[in-house]
Amino acid sequence: MNAQLYVLLIVSVLMSALAQVTLKAGMSTVSVKGALAEGFGFDTILAVAQSPGVIGGLALYGASVAVWLAVLAQIDVSRAYPFVGLGFLITMSFGYLFLGEPLGLQKILGTLLVTAGVYLVANA
Repeated sequence: MNAQLYVLLIVSVLMSALAQVTLKAGMSTVSVKGALAEGFGFDTILAVAQSPGVIGGLALYGASVAVWLAVLAQIDVSRAYPFVGLGFLITMSFGYLFLGEPLGLQKILGTLLVTAGVYLVANA
């Protein structure tokens, strides 16, 4: 794989992780939480659909899919997909940095084990 392909892989994974954090932020707004507290109905759907975080997160996912398609056009999916495992580590880090989510030793070790497993599978 060339350097450009590695960059595309990392950009896709970063965008996907950032999309998760953005969606979580969008779903944590007062308007969405209020609508959810009243039950799931049209008001909830409207609150979610109007949430800038949800809209931004979906846009990031769309962009990450476009980058991912550029990757898949160049290499086998079996070589590309293990990089998605990095998303566990990146998403956990983004959750901690941007959302203030707790980051305990057990969570760190579990995420590192998943990442190590993905590495082993990718290099089998």
